[in-house]
Amino acid sequence: MLLIYTHKITHRNKYIFNLIFKDILELHFTLTSNAEEFRKHSGAKLSYTNNPVSDELFFISRNLLFETGITDQNISTFDYNAHKAFYASGKISALPFDVFAASFYLVSRYEEYLPHIRDEHDRFEAKDSLAFQNHFLQKPVVNIWAGWIKELLHDKYPELVFRKKEYKFVSTIDIDNAYAYREKGFTRSIGGYLKSVSELNFNDIKERTSVLLGKQKDPYDTYDFQLDMLKKYNFDSIYFFLLGDYGVNDKNLPIESVEFQSLIKMIGDYAEIGIHPSYGSNKSREQLKKEVKRLGKVLHREVTKSRQHFLKLTLPETYRNLIDLDITDDYTMGYASQVGFRASICTPFNFYDLDMELETKLKVHPFAFMEGTLKYHMKVGPEEAMQKIKPLIDEVKSVNGVFMSLWHNDTLNNQKLWAGWRAVYINMVEYAVKSKGPR
Repeated sequence: MLLIYTHKITHRNKYIFNLIFKDILELHFTLTSNAEEFRKHSGAKLSYTNNPVSDELFFISRNLLFETGITDQNISTFDYNAHKAFYASGKISALPFDVFAASFYLVSRYEEYLPHIRDEHDRFEAKDSLAFQNHFLQKPVVNIWAGWIKELLHDKYPELVFRKKEYKFVSTIDIDNAYAYREKGFTRSIGGYLKSVSELNFNDIKERTSVLLGKQKDPYDTYDFQLDMLKKYNFDSIYFFLLGDYGVNDKNLPIESVEFQSLIKMIGDYAEIGIHPSYGSNKSREQLKKEVKRLGKVLHREVTKSRQHFLKLTLPETYRNLIDLDITDDYTMGYASQVGFRASICTPFNFYDLDMELETKLKVHPFAFMEGTLKYHMKVGPEEAMQKIKPLIDEVKSVNGVFMSLWHNDTLNNQKLWAGWRAVYINMVEYAVKSKGPR
């Protein structure tokens, strides 16, 4: 057991100590602000304050974790141990920067509360992040820094026992549009034909007709392939279904479709199921409530998992709405425009509401990349895709974190725009599951 001293216990430092020591390092600790109690302690101890108390492992504290409110931060990064760091501290500290304040800044998404220009979908952009601008977006630095703390503690207190952390791979699939042609209803099918005629797209007309007549499999129906992969490699998988009302950015099947409901139930026999809140629901709590209720009715059980459609995430409002509807786990923490670690971490963490200065029970699960990011934003083809994916997997394995990918059912059809990408998915899965991280 580790005893941690700080001159003032706050919601912020309690939160980050729990994240680093309990969640990442899996080390039992007790927190105190009683200096005399700390001096008398004969076991392993660590202080986070202005000056050392006794002969403990000492970390100099900056102001961030003792403040309330949100203010502009004057941040300068520097290199240390071949990685980036910031909030520099004096040489007397065990590390030359305030690792706890820096970790809190990144994981709380502090910068997303500061004034910034949002993109066309009302999202915080990767290019505006500290991690992207300082070239560490592809590094889970919070996990890496936690590893440094572990090494320092082990060197000073060899008797400390750390539980062995296991690397994990999780495949997630978003179902924005379950079928290309099937189950769309008469009006949408006629509209599809008229669009194809206006564009002189006779191949689409032929394909749509063959699918609707049952002569050809729907191109978005890649579920047999997905489930075969799941059975063969035995990895964890989560599916997020879009159940919003039809709109420009919400084009899945109507929930009234019996076949669509059967698909959801069938997938639920093999994988976990979550809601994929529609584009429009981000501004309407009532719409979100309706969609969660729809999925719960199909599954006949409570819905607790969620990922925002278009990765529309506005802090803290989006997460507050999810919490109000008893969603316990969210999987939106990632960027649409860049691969990497939006919160600089590859371990699930509780959402900290900076406006309320409160740690919530909503668990945030960060993902490392989305296939559409590689193709559309980074202009990477299937031949080069694994060159971008493998380093991310290696980074996660090196710290025994969770590597999470984001794909869509339609991108696995191996046709047209997505020709060659099914092989990328297969290669990714094989590489992600074939070996574990260090022990």
